[in-house]
Amino acid sequence: MRRVLTVLAGSTLLSTAAIAEDVKLGIIFGFTGPIESLTQPMAAAAELAMKEATDSGIFLGGSTVSSVRGDSTCIDSAAAVSAAERLVTSDKVNAIVGGDCSGVTGAILQNVARPNGIVMISPSATSPALSTAEDDGLFFRTSPSDARQGQIMTEILMEQGITKVPVTYTNSDYGKGLAEAFEAAFTAAGGTVTLNAAHEDGKADYSAEVGALAAAGGDRLVIAGYIDQGGGGVLRAALDAGAFDSFHFPDGMISVNLEDNFGSEIDGSTGQHPGTDSPGAAAVADMGKANGFDGTSPFAPESYDAAALLILAMQAAGSSASADLKDKVMEVANAPGEKIYPGELAKALKILADGGDVDYVGGSAVELIGPGESAGNYRQIEISGGKIATVRYR
Repeated sequence: MRRVLTVLAGSTLLSTAAIAEDVKLGIIFGFTGPIESLTQPMAAAAELAMKEATDSGIFLGGSTVSSVRGDSTCIDSAAAVSAAERLVTSDKVNAIVGGDCSGVTGAILQNVARPNGIVMISPSATSPALSTAEDDGLFFRTSPSDARQGQIMTEILMEQGITKVPVTYTNSDYGKGLAEAFEAAFTAAGGTVTLNAAHEDGKADYSAEVGALAAAGGDRLVIAGYIDQGGGGVLRAALDAGAFDSFHFPDGMISVNLEDNFGSEIDGSTGQHPGTDSPGAAAVADMGKANGFDGTSPFAPESYDAAALLILAMQAAGSSASADLKDKVMEVANAPGEKIYPGELAKALKILADGGDVDYVGGSAVELIGPGESAGNYRQIEISGGKIATVRYR
């Protein structure tokens, strides 16, 4: 009933007043750095949503959507801020899909997005600290907070009878936040963290870190790091030293490179990353296969959803300006309205143009809560035969 009295006026605005334009969305991911094997599928998924909106011919009076990429590096905040400034001031993007890693995302938010009034939707920045960051209503994320991931990790390990673990985490906002969330949840459940220690990315030798972790002891080593950087280095050093028989991997460790670089050496190891077995996730997987990328890769569905939410919020606002769309993101993401899945953006754009409501479900079962972040669904995995296998969804 929310817009019954303004349906006609809203439809007229969108169908006759909108002037076609090329709407630009920035994509700021770590195309180089410790998660570069994750970011190509993420970007491809986001760009697929943009193409879908363009091809519909319905978006903002026939407007097109194009992407402009920027490299966050994942770990270098100065480089990430510089890339974001270029996208905003030179490329004139209307909004941003990103950042990816939590530290650079926070830096972009405070130093670029807020001063310029630019909306950001991150598919993968999971630090609990971002839940309470000052954002002027500009920041959203389609991934859940690591406060939730810490609970999921605890459930998985406890169910397998793992009650004592050492933890090594990348010395970043992401690693520190996740390690703290996990230790709190694991300890509350009766488990023991024998050592919770940071590691630095970019080192050539992690034997000292592995020695300390092995001395602390435990049933399984938890590596809350980045697969293409220190996390992968710690894992290789632990295997070479024979220090641990199995490992547990949070989301930053799970990509094709986990299989390619370690294979059956880590059989029996476990992990989790945001994901769902919803029809939307299956749709992104099929669309990825048809378009040459892995739609099952961590954060690919969330990336498609981040771009889709920006596009639908613009349509609901009748404007591509961040100042107008920011108040529509929660509206198009949640009930009431017709449920919308990947591949149905044209349908959603038509409903909005006609003054109706949509409830965007997307590829990650989107439901935005509290400060505009995902409530949280996770894919539990195990390494079997050198491959990442799905155990269940939580």
